[in-house]
Amino acid sequence: MKKSETILIVDDVEINRIMLAEIFRDSYEIVEAAGGQEAIAILDARKDIVAVLLDLIMPDVNGLEVLKAMNQSGKIKSIPVFLITAAESQVMLLEGYNLGAVDVIMKPFATQFLKCRISSVLELYEYRNDLEKKVRRQAKKLNELMTSITEMLATAIEFRDCESGEHVKRICVLTRDLMNEVIRLYPEYSLPEIEIEKVVTAAMLHDVGKIAIPDSILNKPGKLTQEEFEIMKQHTVKGCELLSSIPNIMDEGIFRYGYDICRHHHERWDGKGYPDGLKGDEVSIWAQVVAVADVYDALISPRVYKKAFSHDTAVNMIFEGQCGTFNPKVLNAFRNIMDGWDKADKE
Repeated sequence: MKKSETILIVDDVEINRIMLAEIFRDSYEIVEAAGGQEAIAILDARKDIVAVLLDLIMPDVNGLEVLKAMNQSGKIKSIPVFLITAAESQVMLLEGYNLGAVDVIMKPFATQFLKCRISSVLELYEYRNDLEKKVRRQAKKLNELMTSITEMLATAIEFRDCESGEHVKRICVLTRDLMNEVIRLYPEYSLPEIEIEKVVTAAMLHDVGKIAIPDSILNKPGKLTQEEFEIMKQHTVKGCELLSSIPNIMDEGIFRYGYDICRHHHERWDGKGYPDGLKGDEVSIWAQVVAVADVYDALISPRVYKKAFSHDTAVNMIFEGQCGTFNPKVLNAFRNIMDGWDKADKE
């Protein structure tokens, strides 16, 4: 074993700490704690602890409390804990196992046998921890690749729509800001941070269905006829069809959010949107947020059929209902993040 690896011995009886330290001193660095509170502080401060030999009965903070603290910090998943015991109750030992302890060290200590047992467990944990790190690295690489592919696909659609590709980037920034503000103000819409990032990635795909819309309609400089508008509205459904054909190359969460956002980012709070005529919170909060972000950026951006509106004009148009009705809670959050927020700040 590497001497850079450290075993923490926790026991309020000094002679027990000395005996255990001597068993492992040749192979590991040793750090000692005379009580549970000291042990918790050491675990919080040090990154080199590879195992804990933990007495259950101590006067200040007992071994079970140390295990609870390790569960709260997540350290119990990567650091094996061996309970030191003489004749503690079976109930206490069972609770220790339930809190994540891997084995029991009985007093008096059987030196060679004990060393073999602990070394075997440490080798197993080292292998498992290394494997988990490799899996996380691979998952990160896969996620980065998937995000890049998603961004390239979304940007390609923007170029076809005669956009610079900046629309996708601004939608991501605004979606993240608005989603976080909605959640801050209204906890009922709460999502974990990792899910918010999936929503942000999925937001890139909101207009992917435009790939199925003819150029003559997509880039028409004038107002669309009613028939042309009906065809344009189909980009919401076409986007879902496209995503449904490639679900296996996407993260399941991003696929689910992307599908929902593609289909519903033109739904409106009063039920007068498309394609399904949903109203209120029948529309997911992430689709509602992307809808506002999309409308705002469309207003401040030049298009073949219009000039760009100013930031203030765009915000007023949204609040006056000129672009359809939106969830008042989302608009309240939108108002907050719009204070001092303009296109130049986000490019």
